[in-house]
Amino acid sequence: MKELVQKLRKYEIRIRKAITTQMQGDFHSVFKGTGLEFDDVRAYQYGDDVRSIDWNVSAKGHGTFVKTYREEKEQSVFLMLDVSASQTIGTGKQHKLDIGKEICGVLALSAAQQQSQIGIVCISDQKEKYIKPAKGIEQAYTIIKALSELKPKSAKTNLAAGIKLTLDIIKRRSIILLISDFIDTNYERELAMLAKRHDLIVLQLQDLREQKVPGLGIVPVLDKESGKTIWLNTSGDEFQQHYLSQYKQNREKVARICQKYQANYLAIQTNEDYVPQLVNLFRLRNKSTKKSA
Repeated sequence: MKELVQKLRKYEIRIRKAITTQMQGDFHSVFKGTGLEFDDVRAYQYGDDVRSIDWNVSAKGHGTFVKTYREEKEQSVFLMLDVSASQTIGTGKQHKLDIGKEICGVLALSAAQQQSQIGIVCISDQKEKYIKPAKGIEQAYTIIKALSELKPKSAKTNLAAGIKLTLDIIKRRSIILLISDFIDTNYERELAMLAKRHDLIVLQLQDLREQKVPGLGIVPVLDKESGKTIWLNTSGDEFQQHYLSQYKQNREKVARICQKYQANYLAIQTNEDYVPQLVNLFRLRNKSTKKSA
């Protein structure tokens, strides 16, 4: 546990230093919201945008009033981690799930430094672990310890159910980081709902073994989620084309939904250093925060 925390702290320091350098000291926390939320109304003044007029209040006959907004700076941060069996694939020393847990640990420690509330829900086809949002270094350690000890009860995936669970738990607009390989179906509607209601960041974990299947002839393939063994002709052109097409379509589908609903999207490869990738993502979020402020 101690070695894990030390490792995550090194990652956190690397991320914070890199962001501070790139932003030349003008660092906005990654845990600040990217949008604006309604604050109050005030009397209309010359030069105000007519689109900001609150017609319901103005209709009461006491003058013309406009809506005022404030930056969503004190949002809670909520981590959603897919811990289903498909996440235990990996080309090198680490599986997708290992990377997902590391990223959650880094963000938990960073949130503690920023005095931001952070919580987590781990999902498969059911709720595997839930820790409600709270502040402080103890909360970060609680999340890291829970992840290191977690042994999922189910191997299956149901992203739609996991997202519905999160929507039921988190009522107030929050920053949500959804970490998954998205190897599932029929979750598009729920993902769109999550993006509309919250400030969503999607991290899609990918592995080289999934992107290219070697032509080994007819071989047995174990489906980790169902526990069944399937015999496939991996050398056939039809199989190769169908598999690669499905893989590409899945990635494009997730990215397309994120783009449509203005959610941040990042594909992370298990064999690559994710720190510079996260740094770039946070830098882009900082820029969008400035534009909307």
